[in-house]
Amino acid sequence: MSDRRTRIGDPLPRIEDGRLLSGGGRYTDDLVLDGMCFGYMLRTPHAHARIRSIDTEEAREAPGVLAILTGADLASLGAGQLPSPGGYLRPGGEPMYVPQTPVIATDKVRWVGDGVAFIVAETALQAQDAAELVSVEYEMLEPVVSPQAASATGAPLVWDDCPDNLCFTVEEGDAAAVDEAFAGAAHIVRRTFPISRVTAASMEPRGAIGVYEPDGQRYTFYSGIQRVHLFRRYLAEYILQAREAQVRVVSLDVGGSFGVKGALYHEQACVLLAARLVGRPVKWIASRSEAFLADAHGRDSFYETALALDETGRFLAMKVEGIAAVGAWLQPMMPAFAGNFGALAGVYRTPSIHLRISGFFTNTNPIGPYRGNGRPEASFIVERLIDLAAAQLGIDPAELRRRNYIQPDEMPFRTGLTFTYDSGAFEKSMDMALSLADYARFEERRSAARARGRRRGIGIGNVIERAAPSGYESAELRLDGEGALTVFIGSVSQGQGHETTFKQIASDRLGLSIDRIRFVQGDTDRVFDGEGTGGSRSAALGGSALLVAVDALVAKARPIGARLLQLDPALVRFRDGRVETEDGSRGISLEEIARVAAIADDAETASLLVTRARYRSQAPTFPNSCHVCEVEIDDDTGQLSIVRYVAVDDVGTVINPLLAEGQMHGGIAQGVGQVMMERIHFDESGQLQTGSFMDYAMPRASDMCSMETEGNAQPTATNPLGAKGAGEGGCVGAVAAVSNAVANALSDLGIDHIDMPITPESLWKRIREQG
Repeated sequence: MSDRRTRIGDPLPRIEDGRLLSGGGRYTDDLVLDGMCFGYMLRTPHAHARIRSIDTEEAREAPGVLAILTGADLASLGAGQLPSPGGYLRPGGEPMYVPQTPVIATDKVRWVGDGVAFIVAETALQAQDAAELVSVEYEMLEPVVSPQAASATGAPLVWDDCPDNLCFTVEEGDAAAVDEAFAGAAHIVRRTFPISRVTAASMEPRGAIGVYEPDGQRYTFYSGIQRVHLFRRYLAEYILQAREAQVRVVSLDVGGSFGVKGALYHEQACVLLAARLVGRPVKWIASRSEAFLADAHGRDSFYETALALDETGRFLAMKVEGIAAVGAWLQPMMPAFAGNFGALAGVYRTPSIHLRISGFFTNTNPIGPYRGNGRPEASFIVERLIDLAAAQLGIDPAELRRRNYIQPDEMPFRTGLTFTYDSGAFEKSMDMALSLADYARFEERRSAARARGRRRGIGIGNVIERAAPSGYESAELRLDGEGALTVFIGSVSQGQGHETTFKQIASDRLGLSIDRIRFVQGDTDRVFDGEGTGGSRSAALGGSALLVAVDALVAKARPIGARLLQLDPALVRFRDGRVETEDGSRGISLEEIARVAAIADDAETASLLVTRARYRSQAPTFPNSCHVCEVEIDDDTGQLSIVRYVAVDDVGTVINPLLAEGQMHGGIAQGVGQVMMERIHFDESGQLQTGSFMDYAMPRASDMCSMETEGNAQPTATNPLGAKGAGEGGCVGAVAAVSNAVANALSDLGIDHIDMPITPESLWKRIREQG
């Protein structure tokens, strides 16, 4: 076998791609178990109604039907409620409203797609056919489908015991200092920004399989998810009323998530409860249409914003007041977006910032984390305000940013809101991006485009985000008797390339060929502990946990190797997979030491074979990037084209530049999708109007241009690896940069902003309105 040792920083092609691209992936729907039957969720067609009665008798007699579960049935089985978070407050200091969310609706349905019965049958088609025979009588209620409507005085209540639909309010910053700064400001820019609702539309829709073993009273749950150990706790504590040891959670390959697969959903609870009832494995897989109806959505908020500046363009203060949709039920990670709004401070020295966000229940799909989760919204707000201010003051947007950047020698820097940055060279990133984009010659390109009947614009998005927020991750290393290594990590990949990343770290630090390293994730019976994936945490926390485990393994290997070499442990070092003398003249490989440990009688030597570590972070990281986008708009059709895109990012230590670049490219595409085309829309009755790809547009390769990226790595000292996180920065920066580029392209028409999604129709109309 060839020796393929790799180093941190090598552009190693993804190890898992060969298997995945050749059809070797194993997803939830690929799993077929003996005796498996199928579940189907009957969903209400009404956004808001009381359930008067449910008649399942005819459906129970349909061919192939094994069981039908209603909310009342689940209550009789002792099923619990779905988990919901607490922690925030309502005005006046009272705790936030946390609804008791049933697995299946009992008294009331709260959005089109809310489940009213779970049908189990021999085949999926039989379950669907039987669902049509279930008769539900409803008393119609008036819905509220936007945060503006939900927050209005006298609005219909989504939850009867939640007055005014208000779930929580988050308030940060010094309001008095902000008011004082605005009172003395030479310039003030104000703008209202709606942020459209979007959906993840992951390549693999959600799905789950439940298995119950009555002999051991043990459950096994298969589903493509982000956090297997958290799901085990959710299922045991909230749904099954069981001990965690009775529940095994397995996540096989996951075909994308972007946050949507981080929460426990109704159908996932149903497959386990149904499996216990019928005594057979139960599978449920969402169709694409079902995903639009049942998945959590992202964003959907509305902000009143203002930026105050002095006569020279220095930022004095900013204030933002927003209302956000929570949806019909409170997902566990939903409120976290408000904490990420510390990104409002951007990379600038704004002394005073005040933020107030209120979350309101609506008769719509729940809102959950979606790539960036508050960071794109916050960055969009500050970066748009800066470009609007630049236009008002007659200053180049790059120059206005330059006057307000935080400098490297000011680190650590406490912002005017909530974050404290530990590292970053923000102005340098912009200089690199402007050079890469040939910013100095943009007006030449604008003139050439105008001669072709097209309007060309350029936009900057210099953004920062909180990543890897305080938490932990675990790693375990097992050496076999031949010195091959198995790495167990609590993080779960949904396409990020974890197998490559973690093998690369282990190969670098232990001097092993990656061919001698196995990787295991996503199984609570095999991986002893872990917090999981989310918030760009895997490299910073999972990678650091792996480093701690490697260091512990090396610490055990050195004295064993010294003893075998008959040397004082103080006289040896570990280097390139060997315990050796300082001059390298004598040494013994880790493989040879492992062979000794495998047959050792003493516990100290044998302990080399298994090493566990947990790494807990004490502070978040702050990846940042500068994006420069150029667009062209056709006057006659409103067609918007991205013609140039560059990005310079600081993700700290770069483990694999190919993977980091891929994360940036994918994130940019998602940000472009939100700005240019994606929008979930409900009519006034709560009916989803964008329930398929015929109505919900997704970005294609033809909507993008070739992207140029460079790195400006400023490793963080907040974790041993120095990594900051690379998963979300592309999405965060693209929303701002593309929006600014469009506004710049239309500036000579007196148009300084267009709300997203910026479609050809909206552009065509605005251009015509301006004559």
